[in-house]
Amino acid sequence: MAAEMAVRLGTCCAADRLASNTQRCLRLCAYKRILDALLYFCVFYQVCLLSLLEAVKVSPLIEKVSDHKDFKKLLRTRTNVLVLYTKTATSGESHLKLLSSVAQTVKGQGTIAWVNCGDSEGRKLCKKVKVDPSSKHGGAELMHYKDGTFHTEYNRPATFKSMVAFLKDPSGPPLWEENPEAKDVIHVETEKDFRKLLKKEERPILMMFYAPWCGVCKRMQPIFQQAATETKGKYILAGMNVHPADFDGLKQEFNVKGYPTFCYFEKGKFLHHYENYGATAKDIADWLKNPQPPQPKTPEVPWPETDSAVFHLTDESFDAFLEKHPAALIMFYAPCECYKWMNHSYYLNEVFFSLHKSPGVLAAVDATVHKAVGDRFKISGFPTVKYFENGEEKFTLPQLRTKDKIIEFLHNPQAPPPPEQSWEEKPSSVSHLGSEDFREALKKKKHALVMFYAPWCPHCKSAIPHFTTAAELFKEDRKIAYAAVDCTKGQNHELCKQEGVEGYPTFNHYNYGKFVEKYNGDRVTKLATFLRTLSYFL
Repeated sequence: MAAEMAVRLGTCCAADRLASNTQRCLRLCAYKRILDALLYFCVFYQVCLLSLLEAVKVSPLIEKVSDHKDFKKLLRTRTNVLVLYTKTATSGESHLKLLSSVAQTVKGQGTIAWVNCGDSEGRKLCKKVKVDPSSKHGGAELMHYKDGTFHTEYNRPATFKSMVAFLKDPSGPPLWEENPEAKDVIHVETEKDFRKLLKKEERPILMMFYAPWCGVCKRMQPIFQQAATETKGKYILAGMNVHPADFDGLKQEFNVKGYPTFCYFEKGKFLHHYENYGATAKDIADWLKNPQPPQPKTPEVPWPETDSAVFHLTDESFDAFLEKHPAALIMFYAPCECYKWMNHSYYLNEVFFSLHKSPGVLAAVDATVHKAVGDRFKISGFPTVKYFENGEEKFTLPQLRTKDKIIEFLHNPQAPPPPEQSWEEKPSSVSHLGSEDFREALKKKKHALVMFYAPWCPHCKSAIPHFTTAAELFKEDRKIAYAAVDCTKGQNHELCKQEGVEGYPTFNHYNYGKFVEKYNGDRVTKLATFLRTLSYFL
């Protein structure tokens, strides 16, 4: 349109030169020169902008968003979105270069979007979502959205490794090297860096090969980093995530069969493994002063082969044994570290000799080997203790877990007390949900506080009365729900994993089925206050 007007004005100017109205012609010619300048500026601006975007090399995998409806659609259709808000097109240049590489790596697992708050449409969007990157250093801000709603501001290091790790597990813990307290641990990323460290470092090296998800590794990391600080200058303590398949050769070379595995090196040569997984920082520092190989382990003798007063039964001997002994307490078990307490001969003999006036005897069956008898008595968990009288099963006795309880029972066999009602069986205003109805139930509630728990968990048992009481306060409000999920039941374990549950109890707040935040307040007194505040302001 501007070009057309310029042509018309040019024609008019030519005609007016022939006319007597010189003043009008001069005025119109001035307008033409202004329009020509504007046209030149617009073309120059577009060329500059295109050049700038080309220089930034924005990946096509980064979604440029400026319209609010498009933004809402993006959050509705993608579950894991990291959004870069920039003050201008230029202020996000360094971030866009980095995020282009990140987007390629997390393709299919996460989405990266860019909103330029400097253009007219982007400014409106930034105002609606209440983001102001101009207040941030560098004029850029990163926000993460999970399952359609805001999750958290990205405040971890702006590095390729940290961003990829975050987008692959937005609710997971930061990388070990991001912890400022681990500054004295040498963090090794590649096999090349590992070989280089061994070749160049003169000081002894204790290397911790680990996996990010490993519970023992997480427990050992603070101890290891404290030891690194205490021995700084004398020894090198290093850590390396070798869980990826790329490191299979390295793991085989240093016999890494589990996590963590500690390897000690001197002058580039591997000497010993360090195997004290219950160590303190002082233990590690003391060991480094005089490193010794681990002591050979004495092979464990199977329980049936030990000198024990307990009769060990098989599928073939089970019925004959019951015919011979009118009263027998039999434990169905699986060989496992967690039941070593049953294997101590002094313990069992003490029980045996305490029963000299009782007709009862003790017996055991390895139900993982003798499966026929295990199936016959519907054994589904270990250990399971049953009492037999005159060849017939009388009682299942889950409460018999100590020497005194066993002796007391066999001197006076009585039916066990009725099992305590589970939380789910007790009447309350808490909705008990499972994987089959979790999503559908929460979609209908403006606010829902969900407690993910395990029935055996002591902290859960302490929290249940307070959670139940808080639920009673809101039982008349149809927009608010208190719900609970038993993570040990059926398919609920997978549901709990999806919802970021890493320990019990975990409290999650949802808004119409969408995760909002974890509740980390005082579990005893503030549950009701938390939802009351939400319902007031939202």
